[in-house]
Amino acid sequence: MEAKKSPKADLESKKTIFIQIGLIIALAVIFVAFEWKTYEKTVEDIGQREVIDIPEEIIPITEQKVKPPPPPPPKQVVKIRVVEDDVEVEDDIMIDVEATEDMEVEEYIPVEMDEDEAEEAQIFMVVESMPAFPGGENALNRYLAENIKYPQMAKESGIQGRVFVTFVVERDGSVTDVKVLRGIGGGCDEEAIRVVKGMPRWSAGKQRGKPVRVQFNLPIKFTLQ
Repeated sequence: MEAKKSPKADLESKKTIFIQIGLIIALAVIFVAFEWKTYEKTVEDIGQREVIDIPEEIIPITEQKVKPPPPPPPKQVVKIRVVEDDVEVEDDIMIDVEATEDMEVEEYIPVEMDEDEAEEAQIFMVVESMPAFPGGENALNRYLAENIKYPQMAKESGIQGRVFVTFVVERDGSVTDVKVLRGIGGGCDEEAIRVVKGMPRWSAGKQRGKPVRVQFNLPIKFTLQ
């Protein structure tokens, strides 16, 4: 007896392929099942609105009491004494409140200060003719170079620079009130004061042709050779 089934319709040869396809579909379904996300739906109860009636705060109106002004001071009562016509009044004191043309008035004489005394006390910074060292600036530099002795402390410490000295040239040319404006230390300040105090008389400064006191500033340079 011959088999009626066609060899093309035989599925035994494709059994392996169908099993693989089934495994693939099963794995895909399992993967999708694991990756599938679900969210729980929660219903929140917002609740009912409560209307709270807050009573309006009434601020009491305070009345500021204004103090009445103090009473005015009592008026002084002036007692008028009535003098009869027959009473004699002494008129020994005579006061004349009205000045006449014939009245003599003492002339006011102001106290005048002597100009020389005022100028002698005043110290000028700038005058018409400034004070000068005898012989001029070159002679001053030569005097400083010959008389300054470099302090030993400054030599050992290597100190050098400028010492600014201020002093007053008096009306007779003498040097007074010697001070250091800015020093460098190391004994240089004291040496600068010593040399300035030993200076000869200067030519005094003049203002309006008269000798006056003039303040003079002098820089003294200390340099190590």
